[in-house]
Amino acid sequence: MFPEDIQQSAQQIVAIATARGLMLTTAESCTGGLVAGALTQIPGSSAALDRGFVTYSNLAKMQMLGVPAATLTTYGAVSRQTAEAMAQGAAAHAQATVAVSVTGVAGPGGGSADKPVGLVHFAAVGPAGLIHREARFRDIGRDAVRLASVRVALGLLAEQLA
Repeated sequence: MFPEDIQQSAQQIVAIATARGLMLTTAESCTGGLVAGALTQIPGSSAALDRGFVTYSNLAKMQMLGVPAATLTTYGAVSRQTAEAMAQGAAAHAQATVAVSVTGVAGPGGGSADKPVGLVHFAAVGPAGLIHREARFRDIGRDAVRLASVRVALGLLAEQLA
């Protein structure tokens, strides 16, 4: 279902997390559960993945992850602050040691001058602390933005497990 590089990354993450007895969780907006989907494609992933949160709306981010309304109002859903709050909220609301979050504008619409289509913020919490990444995937299309975001999110999980 996923490209080979994503499958290999997910397999390595599941193997490392399982070997170390660490549980993972995801908090996803623009990827709509694709990160959790890549992990659950791996046989035995239930030993490493506790749950995934698909929080597409701001209300879902607040209700399911505890993202403060003030964060969303002040910085917007597509921001470093929201990505970090999503990751921290996912870790707090799951039985997991490592959490990763993704929030962005996959397109083709919905962008603005400040937050163009292809802007994606990521965060991860775990043994390596709180990590943020920002990516700008320009002119590659919605599906490609979402797959590229899965790659970055898996990379952050791997960094947390390193």
